[in-house]
Order: sequence, then structure tokens, then C-alpha cells
Amino acid sequence: MTMTKTTQLAARCKRWTPAVNAVLVAFVLVVPTVVILFGGRIGEQPAVWIKTAVAGIRRGTDDASFLHRETTHDERLLGGLLVEGFDQESCHSRYQSAVYRRNPGRKPSQYLVSKLRSHEALQRRCGPGTAAYANALEQLKAGKSPASPECRYVVSISYRGLGNRIIAAASAFLYAVLTDRVFLVDPSNSMDELFCEPFPNTSWLVPPGFPIWYQGFYLSTPERYGKMREDGVLRTDATNGSTASGELPAFAYIHLDHNQTAHDKLFFCDDDQRLLSNIQWLLIRTDGYIAPGLFLVEAFQEELQMMFPERDAVFHHLGRYLFHPTNRVWGLITRYYDAHLAWAQRVVGIQVRVGWSESPETLKQIKTCTQNEGLLPAVLGEEDEEPLVKTTAPRGGGAKPTAVLMTSLRAWYYDSMKGMYWERATANGEVVVFDQPSHEEVQRYGVKSHEHKAWAEMYLLSMTDTLVTSGESTFGYVAQGLAGMRPWVLDMGMVNSTVGWPCSRDMSMEPCYHVPPPYGCKRREDAGKIVPHVRHCKDWPTGLKLVDTKDW
Repeated sequence: MTMTKTTQLAARCKRWTPAVNAVLVAFVLVVPTVVILFGGRIGEQPAVWIKTAVAGIRRGTDDASFLHRETTHDERLLGGLLVEGFDQESCHSRYQSAVYRRNPGRKPSQYLVSKLRSHEALQRRCGPGTAAYANALEQLKAGKSPASPECRYVVSISYRGLGNRIIAAASAFLYAVLTDRVFLVDPSNSMDELFCEPFPNTSWLVPPGFPIWYQGFYLSTPERYGKMREDGVLRTDATNGSTASGELPAFAYIHLDHNQTAHDKLFFCDDDQRLLSNIQWLLIRTDGYIAPGLFLVEAFQEELQMMFPERDAVFHHLGRYLFHPTNRVWGLITRYYDAHLAWAQRVVGIQVRVGWSESPETLKQIKTCTQNEGLLPAVLGEEDEEPLVKTTAPRGGGAKPTAVLMTSLRAWYYDSMKGMYWERATANGEVVVFDQPSHEEVQRYGVKSHEHKAWAEMYLLSMTDTLVTSGESTFGYVAQGLAGMRPWVLDMGMVNSTVGWPCSRDMSMEPCYHVPPPYGCKRREDAGKIVPHVRHCKDWPTGLKLVDTKDW
């Protein structure tokens, strides 16, 4: 096989072939066989467990190990979620991500695909740089909403941690699609440096010079929708809504943060949605996933049913449509995956949300969960004899290596788990290798390198075969949604407790909305019992989560 043919095969993401053995022989003659892998971290020179990697490569095409998955044209476009025509050099991840995913994910409905194409046309017609956008800005400066605006807008204010910003933007985008509004994102907090533009031939970022300083909006803002409803400035007792002066404001600030009031939660009522439909500009601040609340609005339910016949795949589809890592972040992801995960027969992701100190209870919980659920093999005890290591194996045979990707602000959990599987053999002879890309020790808001690593690690977790997450964590919510898998969730309430089960399978891959309206709008009925596909979350009992009724 010539070098040209070898290069072409690699470019087409083919598996390793026996022809690579010649290279391996030269490599092994120079480099001594290493027994243990000390997992590399993002930004460091990766170490290689040569013994396992060589064995995995030599197994050849008869084995299921692979570097990259072969994909069809339809898979690269995520079943129609994405369109062709983007400049691939400007965003490598958009069309490459499917090659790296072990789980191809759910297929979107044709109705959702058609809605996305229609919304892209709206963004091009009314987005930044158009005459319609310039007219809308002039109307905003004038201080009132026109009676029949040509275009309407919703702005998602970037707020809090990266996981919060992602799930908030995804659900705000869903609201924009449902209400035929142009969707714009506040570019602060590195949103413009983390994500590629999702819409063709237009931008989703609020341009410089926006006439309203919305970053400071909060409870005391006079234009807060809940405040205007509470004070009687806005009323729903007229056909098209009304105000005390007879004119609607130029914009309304929608406050759906953790301290939202009962009047703020009127946002999820049908009468209030009719009123809001007449206000040209809406600016939304939330750090949560408001999509379950939108499924309670009767006016949206038929449309949502057609868009998402699988109700537990809302974020899965919207997240994969919207959030494509920029080239800098994609480089972090692909370099780490190729060096540490691509060779493995199976990859298990473990996301550990930690407090200010290491917790032996949490470590025990991780060990018990992964071994009891069969995600990782048990290790032999101190009194057990070490098994005989087989030095030869038939072609395609031998122990199947498992890579474990751990993400946490701290290295202690990784070091402890890695040490346990180094010091003792596994009961079934399985080879287990641990890796952790980074350990920042503390969350660093606004630090670009920290945000890049956080986004890279969320995405790497979504590339695994099996996922364990920490309850209540938006970091884990993003990973499981992009992956399209129901995770095993570590019960954070079990720490310092001797009762309960260390983890359980989540009811769906959807994020939990932590602070939803507790009751329906028309009657005082538990919001988690109004429709069958909106249930209370396991990890946050007062929260709401979208589920597939076929599973529950």
C-alpha cells in the first residue's frame, strides 16, 4: 500500500488496517512498552498507553475499535437539521461532528426541519444588516411598538455559567421559532468566541451600538413584564392587549431568573402570550431551560407536537442545530479525542460536580454507581491473586479496552479512580484507562481559556458511549442532551448519607427546568401533572422535565 493510499484511507475515516503494523514495529523498537497511562490534560503533551494502543490497533478491521465513525451525507447533516452551503473553513465542527459521535442520535421530524428552514429565511430577511432590522431599531428608539411590525425580535441575555447560557439560549430560540421572532444572542460572556454562527448568511449576535443597555436589567427594571402586569401598566382584558396610556411599550423585559415573581411567571399563560405578541422587542433573562414551561401554553401545544413527536429530544435537536464549537474549541476537542479516546472499544463519561473540597463520600458513590450498574468492572480485593496476563491473543480477540473520561474542576476524583484501577486488576480482565482533560480547581467566570475548556469538555462527554452525570448540573444537562442519551445520575443528596441508591437512570435526556411555574394558569393544578409529557425532575423535585410518554 502506498503512502498516498494510506493518506486517502485516513481522510475517509477508515479503520486501522494491518498495513500499519510496519510502522508499529519501528515504533516499538524505539520506545519501551509502557504499562500505565497517566491521562493527559488539555494543554499538556498527551501520554500514551503503548501496550493497549498497539494491541487495539493490531486487532485490525475484524474488531469494532475505530478512530472515527463512517458517516453518510444525511448523518453529517444530522438528518436534515443542518443545511449545506456554509463555509467549512470558518466552522470545522459543523459538518465534522457526526464523524466523532459514537451515537448518531435521534432523527428530527420533517416538520421541525421545515420550521428551521422557514426560520432561517426569517433571520435573513429581518436580521442584523437588513433594512427591516434598521427600521426596528428606529422604532425601538422611538419608545413604542408599531401596531403591525414587519419583524419582531427576541434577545437572549447571556447570563451565568456556560451550561446555563447554553440551555437558556436553546429554549429562548424555541420560543422565537414558536412565535415567529428573529432570535438574537447577547455576544457578551464569549458567546461569539465559543459558537459558530448557526444561521446561513446572517448573524445571530446583537450588533454593536444596540440602543438599550440590557445587561443591567433585573427586578427593578420598569419595563419588566411582571412588574408592568403587577402595576396594571399592561392588561390582558382587551383583544390585543392594552396599557393605561393605550400604547404598548417598545420592548418588554422578561425576567425568568431564580427570583422571578408570580407575575413574571404569567409569561407561561395563554392570555399573556397574546399580549406579548403585540410587543415588537422582547429581552429575556434566564439561567434555566424554560422549554417545559412552553409546553404548558395551550396555544403552542399543537405546533410543539408536530415539531417534536419525541418530546424527550427537544434540546437534543435544538442543541445540535445551534451550538457548533468554533475552530479553536474544535481543535481542543478533536486533538484530545484522537489522542485519548478514539482507540477505545467503549468510552464511559463521568461528570463530577464538586464543592469547595474533595468528598470521600462522593468518590465512594462514583465507584459504587459505576460498578453496581455494570458501567465499569469491579476490581480485585487486596487478598485476591493477580490473574495471569495473556501475552498472546487470537486476531480480533483479547481484552477490550475501556476509556473513562472524567470531567471535574478537581483532579482528586480522577487520581483516586485511576489509582484504584492501576493498583488492582479488574475482576473480568477488562483494561480500563482513565483520562481527565483539565482541572481548573475553581469556576472562572469570564476567563476565555476556562470557557474554551469547559465547552470542549461538555462536547467530549457528549461523544461517549455511556454517561454518568451529577444531579442538578447544567454542565451535565448539556452533555447528555447533545449526546442523545439518558445518563445515570449521581444523587447529590446522598452525600454524607448512608441511605439511598448512589445513582439512577434519568427519566429522559432533557435538561430540568429548576424554577418553573408551580401551577397551571387556569386552575391551581400541579404543573407536573397537567400534561403527560411534563413531569417533575428526579434530581430537582420541584423542577419540570420533558419526557417521552412511551417510556414512562
